Amino acid sequence: MLINLLYISAFIIAIAFLVLVIYVSKTLRSVQGTLDQVAGTLGGIEKQMQGISSETEQLLHKTNSLMDDIQHKSEQLNTVVVAVKDVGTSLQNFNHSVQRLSNNVVQQMDKNQDKVSQVVQWSNVVMELVEKWNVKKKQKNEFERGGM
Repeated sequence: MLINLLYISAFIIAIAFLVLVIYVSKTLRSVQGTLDQVAGTLGGIEKQMQGISSETEQLLHKTNSLMDDIQHKSEQLNTVVVAVKDVGTSLQNFNHSVQRLSNNVVQQMDKNQDKVSQVVQWSNVVMELVEKWNVKKKQKNEFERGGM
């Protein structure tokens, strides 16, 4: 009887071990499915990361190109600014020269104002003399025509 009990116990242990193996097998299959999904997800993430890496590299190249272009244009703009500054300086010098010339003309006019007044007065006298001479000449011509 002890032996039968021993066989029954061994049989129950074997059945329990079989049930345990079945559940462990199902659990391992479930874990395997989950791991397959994780592997697929990681593969997709890896592809996305490669895409992001290539886009980041392209963006970096474009940024470097843009910075080079901005640097080049900035240097060109600096030459334009220097040229405009030089033009401004030239105009300022020209304005100073014109101002000095104007001042000299005004000073000369002030110095020669008396002489200019005399010239104008003499011109008026000469004009009056010419006009009187023309009037006398005209009267003489009319007299000669009328007398004949």
